[in-house]
Amino acid sequence: MKQYLFTIILTAAITFALTWAVWKLSLRFKLYPAIRDRDVHTTPKPRLGGVAIFLAIAAAFGFSAVNPFFQSIWVPPQTMWSILGASLLIAIIGVVDDLWDIDWMIKLGAQFLAAGVITVGGGLQILSLPFGDLIVVSSWLSITITMFAIVIVMNAVNFIDGLDGLVAGVCLISNGVFFAYSYIFTRDSGASSYFNLSTFIAAVLIGACLGFLPLNWSPAKIFMGDSGALVIGLLMATSAIAITGQMDPSALDPERLGRSQLVGAFLPILLPLLVVLLPLLDFGLAVLRRMSAGRSPFSPDRKHLHHRMLDLGHRDRDAVLIFYAWTAVVSLAVLLMYVGAREDWPGQYLPGVGFGIVGIAACLVVTLSPTRRRKSAAGAEPDPTPVES
Repeated sequence: MKQYLFTIILTAAITFALTWAVWKLSLRFKLYPAIRDRDVHTTPKPRLGGVAIFLAIAAAFGFSAVNPFFQSIWVPPQTMWSILGASLLIAIIGVVDDLWDIDWMIKLGAQFLAAGVITVGGGLQILSLPFGDLIVVSSWLSITITMFAIVIVMNAVNFIDGLDGLVAGVCLISNGVFFAYSYIFTRDSGASSYFNLSTFIAAVLIGACLGFLPLNWSPAKIFMGDSGALVIGLLMATSAIAITGQMDPSALDPERLGRSQLVGAFLPILLPLLVVLLPLLDFGLAVLRRMSAGRSPFSPDRKHLHHRMLDLGHRDRDAVLIFYAWTAVVSLAVLLMYVGAREDWPGQYLPGVGFGIVGIAACLVVTLSPTRRRKSAAGAEPDPTPVES
């Protein structure tokens, strides 16, 4: 655990220092685009924070290569190099898009290429699907499913990047919960070492988000842009896929497991998905909304979940905190259910379920309260003054 904590602190320190440097250089050379219609901020600000995030992540990977405690994740080395290579490709494409707005087809092609590098070059794949009976997929189907999963998570994370501190904070919470889950899962699986790729990536992402957030908190000095959000999404998907390689397929045999045991067996598969539930929900709604209107699923608009929160009457900072709350409640509830599944007593899931019910009810009240206030104000309109973000 000490090595993971050191990795988090090191990555956070490097990210903060590099973000400050990128911010200063961006201001000096005027490396910031004009404000778009869908943007919430009212003054142009740099969008190259992803450069600092990627460089800090690369530095953390370099540290792991020379640290004896992390030698196991560098065997074989092509897995780590493929992850770094894919991240570099996405960071470059993201920077180009942040500065000049490239065609969405080029971005999508680069994303699939990066996913292919990790899946084919790095050998990280989704090998089985638990639908009723366990389905072990063919190699090509495994590659296809894995690539689509990586691309979907990348874009889901990128789609919620619209308010100060939103992506950095949501991903900080998500990766914090996932770090705890992967550490406990590795310990329970009887592995000879707690140092594994999934937990390491989660620790690096915690550090990167932690170091970036101070300069991205409202009012933000710099944004992470596509170069940051897509890289974070890429690594979150990679971390979730990496841990499936430690699962014993026989553990999910419905004929061998009782109902209570079966729920506990499926939780390791559900939790990696639920920690990115909010981004995935926003992504799914955006794709359906745009395609039903005959538009590209990647065409921008101002109807994301964070935009709707502002329309409800929330200030941008309040909306961000509500997103944090939703992320924490859902992911922690499932984590508590997973921890409870390891115990053999009748109420093993009650702490997680109870926390989830109470938390979701509280989040609903807070989320919907501005609408009630506005409706009760005799038809008064919300303050149209733009908010800095």
